[in-house]
Amino acid sequence: MDDAPFFGLSGYHVAMAAIGAGIILAYWIPRFLSGREPAASALLILIGMLIFSFVPGMPHAIDPSAAPRLWELTSELTVIVSLFGTGLRIDNLSDYRRWRPTVRLLLVLMPLTIGAVALLGWWLAGMGLAAALLLGAVLAPTDPVLAGDVQVGPPTEGGEHPIRFALTTEAGLNDGLAFPFVHLGLILVAQGFVPGSWGLEWFARDLLYRIAIAMLSGAAIGWLLGKILFVLPRGNALAETGSGVVALAGVLLCYGATELIEGYGFIAAFLAGIVLRRSEAQHHFHGTLHGFNEAIEHALTALLLILIGGALPRLWPELDWAHMAIALGLIFIVRPLGGWLALAGTGFRPRERFVVAAYGVRGIGSIYYLGYAASHAAFPNEDQLWATIAFAILVSTIVHGLSAGAVVAHATGEEAEAQQ
Repeated sequence: MDDAPFFGLSGYHVAMAAIGAGIILAYWIPRFLSGREPAASALLILIGMLIFSFVPGMPHAIDPSAAPRLWELTSELTVIVSLFGTGLRIDNLSDYRRWRPTVRLLLVLMPLTIGAVALLGWWLAGMGLAAALLLGAVLAPTDPVLAGDVQVGPPTEGGEHPIRFALTTEAGLNDGLAFPFVHLGLILVAQGFVPGSWGLEWFARDLLYRIAIAMLSGAAIGWLLGKILFVLPRGNALAETGSGVVALAGVLLCYGATELIEGYGFIAAFLAGIVLRRSEAQHHFHGTLHGFNEAIEHALTALLLILIGGALPRLWPELDWAHMAIALGLIFIVRPLGGWLALAGTGFRPRERFVVAAYGVRGIGSIYYLGYAASHAAFPNEDQLWATIAFAILVSTIVHGLSAGAVVAHATGEEAEAQQ
């Protein structure tokens, strides 16, 4: 006979109930305040922090510094699903002039951000070179997961103003392009600053080979998926079934295959979505794929943000003024000022240039990179790195999440069109 009390409380089931209630509240409460699609990201974190503060032992149970592998794997799946969906969104690739702001954001702003954050880490927090560089690489990429309000619309629906196109393509590519610098941080931890012994290998393997193979793999798998979905067998194509689960299958195939040949799966997932979108470009099935993909993305994101909030009570004691200043400096100084400089000569009007420069949302990608690094090497003051990342995400979701919809709509003229 079972002697357990009839109303014995399981921590696991309490956590499940708390997560479910928190997600519902985060999406429901904004409906009382605005007719816009709810900006739930900040609320998810805040509600997670509030709810899990009352669950005994829960903040320590989900402590990212104690279980970085769990956070790495969960955020990894979230990011690749989002990147594939981001690629599917882009209707119009057009010519190089359309891509010029994106190229500037990737090749000028991203290295500048890594260097500036690393400098802040060394100057304000007394970090060593490896930890400072890692923090810069982790915080540099903008987030394709939380930036829905600034991105282009779903497939075949347009909404591809240059502001939205630049922010979408930047978020689609810079997650993967941060990886060489994360690897560089790991090399510095293991071997120290001796470029003569590892510099050429890092440049050839981590920078050139892995990016090139990711681009080839992503394009090839996107093309193959296009043939499987729309062409073969002729007259009975898979696209006619309307099964959106193929989106998730395509993500897993692309990411797994690319990582097996030592490429960057993030870059491949985004490019696979772009190339697949070129197959039967007006076919309604692209919308089905995107809708299914987006539903998975939102579910995983909501779960992660609730857990970030739940872990914050454990991380708060590690967050001193110096690490707070690094996060605030990134969001309010480094990104806007660096973006403004990088976008000089791109043809943006001042208002458009400011919006692109300012709205670099931080989020799930940073969790993945720090989880990845922490799973592969021991860093000094790792708890403070996690606290800094969590604080940066919280500030970004509040500042960007609550204002992005209205600001971007005003800058692109969509607000005026809606009032006509």
